[in-house]
Amino acid sequence: MRWVRYWGPAAVWAVVISVASTGHFTSEKTAGHMIPFLHWLFPHASWVTIGEIHHLIRKSGHVFEYFVFTLLLIYGFSGGRREWRWSWALIALGCVACYAGLDEFHQSFVPGRGASVWDAMLDTSAGTLGILVAWIWWRRAGRRARVSNHRPT
Repeated sequence: MRWVRYWGPAAVWAVVISVASTGHFTSEKTAGHMIPFLHWLFPHASWVTIGEIHHLIRKSGHVFEYFVFTLLLIYGFSGGRREWRWSWALIALGCVACYAGLDEFHQSFVPGRGASVWDAMLDTSAGTLGILVAWIWWRRAGRRARVSNHRPT
């Protein structure tokens, strides 16, 4: 059960990423929902601007997916230990880069989707951002623990 507790979230999130790479989430299909909403939200924006916002939202989805995936991988590698290890972070980043590449390869076979090296690089960059945020959080959490342990009672 220890495996499920620490690795289950990353495994579930990997499935979420794979589902988001199916034909149900092509640009054309998401545009059918998002473009009318964006036009309602920004009624005076040009169609070009609305299209650019739609594109930005889709790319932000990549960043969010792989940022979270990286955090969950680090959580899995840590196995509940409180110290920080760069080896966990680097292995997590390697996993993210490989998964991003496999995801793009998978998309090359999905009608309406295509493989993009740029998307894989964006995903890996999101992983790097995830590592930076996790490291900062770990440092601050460790600092708070040291301060609270040294306070006079």
